[in-house]
Amino acid sequence: MNVPTLLVALHQAVRDRAYFTQLLISDQSQNLLKARLFLSSNLFVQVYRNDRFETTNFVLIHNDSRVFARDQLGSKWHRHPASDPSAHDFGLEGQRSVTLAEFLDEVEVVLASLGLP
Repeated sequence: MNVPTLLVALHQAVRDRAYFTQLLISDQSQNLLKARLFLSSNLFVQVYRNDRFETTNFVLIHNDSRVFARDQLGSKWHRHPASDPSAHDFGLEGQRSVTLAEFLDEVEVVLASLGLP
């Protein structure tokens, strides 16, 4: 995954998933991308990618708090499970690399389990 690929995936997500009300790209360069996919003003998916440092962050945020996330640092991934968003899951499932689409599929499950739109 790199910035150009992720940018395409963000636009695809907005086209494919009608529940996103807005895509906001707050920072973009050749090697860096920061964006938010809004479901509402206080519920969004934050996306960050830095190609130079091989860092990716996908985070579901509700009321200014992390609800669920997956992070890549170098070649290693970990997960912040919805059951304890402050925890770091380095188990087999936590270390699994995910695309934006896969993360958004997981977000849908988390939102349903929490009764959020």
